[in-house]
Amino acid sequence: MNNLRLIITTALALTFLLSSCTKESPLLQEKEYEVLEAKTSGSKVKNNNGQQSQPKILSWVKSMQHPNGLLESAEYTDYVSLYDNSLAAILFINTGNVNRAEYIFDYFNERLETEFKVGSGGFYQSRGVSGLRSERRWMGDNAWLLIALNYYEKQTGNSTYNAMQQALEDWLRQSQDADGGIRGGYNDDGTPIHKVTEGILMAYHAVKGYDDFHKGILNFLKEERWDSDTQDLVTGSDDDRYNFAMDLHPLGFLVLEDFPEASLANLDRYYNTQESTMTGTMISGYCFDTDRDVVWIEGTAQAAVAYNMAGSRGKQKQILSEIENNLISGSYLPGTQGLPYSVNPGTTFGAAYLWEHADLSPALSSTIWFLFAELDINPFGSDNKDLPSSDKFWNASI
Repeated sequence: MNNLRLIITTALALTFLLSSCTKESPLLQEKEYEVLEAKTSGSKVKNNNGQQSQPKILSWVKSMQHPNGLLESAEYTDYVSLYDNSLAAILFINTGNVNRAEYIFDYFNERLETEFKVGSGGFYQSRGVSGLRSERRWMGDNAWLLIALNYYEKQTGNSTYNAMQQALEDWLRQSQDADGGIRGGYNDDGTPIHKVTEGILMAYHAVKGYDDFHKGILNFLKEERWDSDTQDLVTGSDDDRYNFAMDLHPLGFLVLEDFPEASLANLDRYYNTQESTMTGTMISGYCFDTDRDVVWIEGTAQAAVAYNMAGSRGKQKQILSEIENNLISGSYLPGTQGLPYSVNPGTTFGAAYLWEHADLSPALSSTIWFLFAELDINPFGSDNKDLPSSDKFWNASI
């Protein structure tokens, strides 16, 4: 194992060196890409036609990993997301790159005492590539890390990170209020962040089993975050324009057993067509919210994963064929490809505008969810909670 770690450390250091000298060493970068392509040529990555798929996309994801194990969320950003790295770990586990996943986990495991257990607890939501941290601890992102760690343990049988898994679970349980909802995390001053439906779903799945913690979450969702008329999970916003959030549809379907497919049909309220900034192609997909001013590629790929798990393969393929039209070249490594966060500039969830490069450079979250859909991967695994039918409140109105 130590020898393997040494090999991957050396490879990552080489990748970082190459990505930092694009103009000076193009031949070296081409050699690195040839190595990555050879390693993935026999992988299970396939396109929608069942043919050997694009190792260029997986190679781009790999090129974003730095020598310390962290993956940068988008090129030239110096921005590292806990959520994005959790997604990357799940992808690596599924594509024969377990050591790369372990390298991510090692980074956080080494900071369990000095970061996670300090103050209000939890890992920071984001940091720079060097490890410089942001100023809040987002609950949903910590739940995603636990999801990735549980996924790793199940797939490998390795218990190396059990202490970190237990610490994350304990922290999530301690973040639950009397109403069953989970606080969204903590600001730098220790004040709690409001309850976020998406994050609560992640906490529900991340904590293994089914007990009073999970029952409390379901009770909160039923009482505070469920629209029985439309059969949708909602944000609980006081502003009706933002009570519906696109990602709650696929995520709810993937996490909650026997969730109504009607919620996927309701994705139509976010559907729109925009001209791609990078390719000039008209591309259809889903917006963050009902203002329909942008095609959000990450969320659109999440919908493809959900439709696939629902058995709607035709719908999945149709969505993926749209997204593929927005593949663009990576800059860190020649011959690689990825997907931007959005097709065009516009607003994110709410009225705030997306960052300037959101439609201009490949992003981890969009690219990885796309690969999840192409690989037939459900990042939440095939497990269910075996909860009683009486607790499935979403079935009461069917």
